[in-house]
Amino acid sequence: MILAIDVGNTDITFGTVRDGVIGTVARVHTERDYTLAEYGMKLKALLEYYGVDPLGFEGAILASVVPPVTNTLRLAVNRLTGLDCLIVGPGIRTGLNVRIDDPGTLAADLVVGSVAARSLYGEPAIVLEFGTATSMVVVDAKGSYRGGVIMPGVRLGLQALSSGTSLLPDISLTAPARVIGTNTADAMRSGAVYATASMVDGMIGRMEEELGCSCTVVATGLNAREILNHCRREIIYDEHLLLKGLWELYRRNRPDTTRKDASANA
Repeated sequence: MILAIDVGNTDITFGTVRDGVIGTVARVHTERDYTLAEYGMKLKALLEYYGVDPLGFEGAILASVVPPVTNTLRLAVNRLTGLDCLIVGPGIRTGLNVRIDDPGTLAADLVVGSVAARSLYGEPAIVLEFGTATSMVVVDAKGSYRGGVIMPGVRLGLQALSSGTSLLPDISLTAPARVIGTNTADAMRSGAVYATASMVDGMIGRMEEELGCSCTVVATGLNAREILNHCRREIIYDEHLLLKGLWELYRRNRPDTTRKDASANA
């Protein structure tokens, strides 16, 4: 069993994975200013709550898009489990041929999602992640990462509307009964849900046209479900795509782990 950790701008997802099967999953808010002790106590409390022995892991892997948190969380994992945490970044074996201008700038979550989609659903593939930002990236028929699109996430867009205007309220991310809103809240919901779904459908078509072939489309992220319900393209939803990708990357880069004495670091 391994500990897989996905650090996003809004949330951190912790998951236990055994032979590719997702077990316990927990999410906490990303705190950029937390100290080593604070993250250590939070992780210890989560494992205790779910009845997971911190010394029961054979390894750990972490992907992060929040650099201030990466090393702090890596050290917290080491203190608690005695394991050196594998970090998704330059030098890690992915199986992807990264064909972008500067491969070193490719974000860890995009790597993880692409590896998972290729391993589980084949290629060519378009991978969507609905998080703080919404991303759409392409893995072509040869297994090459070709690049993609990054745009503000749905909830981030709604927050910008309500905070940047005087008359637009905070609203929930739910689809109204009709596309044409007859009040302000429904008009905003229509923009958030139906317009985003239309954008996704349209961008899939444009990407496939550029590639010259149809693609399997896979989506993940906490904000995905409401949008995907209103897309007209066939899109596979995989809630734990990134945890599965972390398992695949761990499998490819499995270190020769020698457990340190975690009790001495506690």
